[in-house]
Amino acid sequence: MCIPRSTPSDCSDCLKGAADDRANPKTTDNSSGNMSTKTIVAIVVVGVVILSIILGLIARPFARKGKSYQEVELNQTGITSVRSLQYKFSTIEAATNNFSESKKLGQGGFGDVFKGMLPDGKEIAVKRLSRTSVQSKKEFKNEVVLVAKLQHRNLVKLLGFSVKGEERVIVYEFLPNRSLDYILFDPKKQGELDWEKRYKIIGGIARGILYLHQDSQPTIIHRDLKAANILLDAHMNPKVADFGTARIFGMDQSVANTENPAGTRGYMPPEYRDQGQFSMKSDVYSYGVLVLEIICGKRNTSFSSPVHNFVTYVST
Repeated sequence: MCIPRSTPSDCSDCLKGAADDRANPKTTDNSSGNMSTKTIVAIVVVGVVILSIILGLIARPFARKGKSYQEVELNQTGITSVRSLQYKFSTIEAATNNFSESKKLGQGGFGDVFKGMLPDGKEIAVKRLSRTSVQSKKEFKNEVVLVAKLQHRNLVKLLGFSVKGEERVIVYEFLPNRSLDYILFDPKKQGELDWEKRYKIIGGIARGILYLHQDSQPTIIHRDLKAANILLDAHMNPKVADFGTARIFGMDQSVANTENPAGTRGYMPPEYRDQGQFSMKSDVYSYGVLVLEIICGKRNTSFSSPVHNFVTYVST
């Protein structure tokens, strides 16, 4: 149908166009096909735009603007899943009297340990990791993520952590009898460990290791079992501590290798010390050395010689 226009020539043009369409039906079909393709493209474009808007709305709560340095740091460490365990750094400073030397309990490879007291009167042990060591940052992440998931009477209990700038601290339950080496290798204190207590300590450590190897999900290889990493509560019950070098094993994994063995010489099996190969057997070997130390009351280094180490000395 021709819509009347202002001049006769417009109408004639319209009629001519209609006649041409009837004479060339293929042109009309192609035009319809082109319109159909354009319609499909338009629908797809609109769909993509709508989907983008929906995804943006979903992601909005997770993309908070203006994050503080501490929040960014926590995301980088990968421990946001245990954020509920986070303490204010000022609380830890106050609890330890600003990490006073008088509160210092001991010193490890990657930091110092201090005794503290929270405002509610709860005693805590605070591990302050080295601020300059890159390795200590890995230790921090590893220990917090692992220990937060572990629950066993013979494993030390993690209470929380704190991060401020380069400062990283881990908060544990306080155990009044400190570490096993503190008593076992002190000639004046080792008399407190009669055979019944030593037997209880040996059994408790075994239960803690068994939990790590068989009952925890996932399987965990400690890699640094030694007297200094066994803490004792008020009743001389042992608790395995210091999971900074621990490794997770998959369900079907039995052996792993590393170019940089982490642990303490004297407690490390030969295949791990020399070739970097470790497994559950590595922890069992370390446990065996630890048992010998508990029985003998001597450090494994006391028996080292150019010919024998502690294990070969005992076995010959």
